[in-house]
Amino acid sequence: MSQEIFPLLNKKDARGNALVYFDNAATTQKPQSVLSIMNEVYSSYNANVYRGDYYWSEKTTALYNEARQKIADFIGAKYSEEIIFTRNTTESINLIAQILQRDYLKKADEIIISIAEHHSNYLPWWQIAQNHKAKLKVIGLNSEGYFDINQFKKTLSAKTKLVAIAGITNVLGTINPIKEIIQLSHKVGALVLVDGAQWVAHLPVNVKALDCDFFAFSGHKMYGPTGIGVLYARKDWLSKTEPLFLGGEMVSNFNGNSVCWANLPAKFEAGTPAYIEAIGLGGAVDYLSKIGFNAIQKREAGILQAALSGLESIKEITILGPKKPLCRSGIIAFNLKGIHAHDLSELLAEKGIMVRAGEHCAGPLHHFLKIPASARLSFGVYNTQSEVDYFLKVLKQINQSLNYGKK
Repeated sequence: MSQEIFPLLNKKDARGNALVYFDNAATTQKPQSVLSIMNEVYSSYNANVYRGDYYWSEKTTALYNEARQKIADFIGAKYSEEIIFTRNTTESINLIAQILQRDYLKKADEIIISIAEHHSNYLPWWQIAQNHKAKLKVIGLNSEGYFDINQFKKTLSAKTKLVAIAGITNVLGTINPIKEIIQLSHKVGALVLVDGAQWVAHLPVNVKALDCDFFAFSGHKMYGPTGIGVLYARKDWLSKTEPLFLGGEMVSNFNGNSVCWANLPAKFEAGTPAYIEAIGLGGAVDYLSKIGFNAIQKREAGILQAALSGLESIKEITILGPKKPLCRSGIIAFNLKGIHAHDLSELLAEKGIMVRAGEHCAGPLHHFLKIPASARLSFGVYNTQSEVDYFLKVLKQINQSLNYGKK
């Protein structure tokens, strides 16, 4: 977990400050192993997959297929064919939304989400409701700031056809009770889609043990490249479902009059795939697997606790969501009295500290909390206690300059 494994983190800003990167929920930095395997393909044997009877294509195809199997094993999928490559979590969710709208949902049906969802897992379902293809039900937060499971139980009914929920919320960092949500949903016959974007780099996942119907995540949030995402869906569901995108490589036979779709997963992957990015994602899986989630959770829990304790010691700080690390991952959203979140992030950036500010693509949550924006810390495997200490020192200096002598 040394920063030396991540070349970009050894740089300094224009003022000579060492860089502290606390924006991992937006995207993570890439280890040298991921950069190296992608560069090796580009510089040694780059060729389109499945299309060539020569060494370069065969080598690249083998690595591409190997990456798919690694990802299937990483999330506990039974079959590698259940792994559909997309561009990102957003495309994965939209793919399911469009298929369900086309084939499954009816006007009287209901979709349940939470108020804390990222726009990627809110807007597709909101649009379906706007188009009168189903009704949208939104679950709020309880008094402690967690997903309101009691409201969820009351909202579930025979009309519920889909529950779409984040495993870990991208603003509050809360870990939702996914297993319970899935069990309750299946009892009424509803499908469940889990947004795993903030999950896969921090906690182990086993889609079979969860028994979810769909699971979506992005490569760039788990130390892999951008432009590659994953949609997990059960093989039986994929087999009976018509594809959404049409083009090359997703048919086994087309004579101009009739078509026979290709076998899974090609059936859902029209066109040239992002094969080098997929290989890079396989490298990211290798990196995370080598560290192990026990070590990752232990490290991130210590940093999270230190950051929460430090923020709580500043009376002008308001922490969003639960203040205790219980059922919370490495994300903290907060506000400092007397300054807008964007201005605060700029002052922190002047000292080399990179945080996110704004609504974090979670506008409904911020409206629910009645705040215009928030600053957000999000931690990764390379963050350290000394970085947290430095951040808190700078934050206290900013607070003193803003609020000294004020009541």
